[in-house]
Amino acid sequence: MSDTSNTELTQSLPEPGPVSKWLDEQGFAHNYLEPDNLGIEVIKIDPQFLYVIATALKAHGFDYLQCQGGYDEGPGQNLVCFYHLVALSELAFNKSSSKDQSKLREVRLKIFLPRDGVPSVPSLYKLFRGADWQERETYDMFGIKFNGHPHPKRLLMPEDWKGWPLRKDYVQPDFYEMQDAY
Repeated sequence: MSDTSNTELTQSLPEPGPVSKWLDEQGFAHNYLEPDNLGIEVIKIDPQFLYVIATALKAHGFDYLQCQGGYDEGPGQNLVCFYHLVALSELAFNKSSSKDQSKLREVRLKIFLPRDGVPSVPSLYKLFRGADWQERETYDMFGIKFNGHPHPKRLLMPEDWKGWPLRKDYVQPDFYEMQDAY
């Protein structure tokens, strides 16, 4: 590879943010992605490391799960499970100037899963109780299983519903008979 190609490759990679640098220092395997449109750091992790990394981030101050969800990249592509973590207690207990208080530490974790078989990740329910219904909704709409979740059942759709309605390759049934509704 020429020096020009190396320079172009280096320039195309996003600069790691403070959370990514901290994870590197701690020896956690991850990849940094381009920050989102609000400038929030986005980190890609493998499913098997989710619980360990989320535990470390919680100990590092990210004590609030603001949002958990999923999305489909398209037919034949990955399903994505994401987590938005916030260091909320730092904001509440920060006694410095009001300008410094407005700086909220945030990070997004993304797990890319193949849609084949049963995609799964560890549940973060034991770390963040707010993950309960959010993980159930992600399961219900995308079919991503959350291993270790205490209530792994459908939330929005009937228990006997077939398929995952927000997957882009989902085919809606012609009808649904509510057998036991009344």
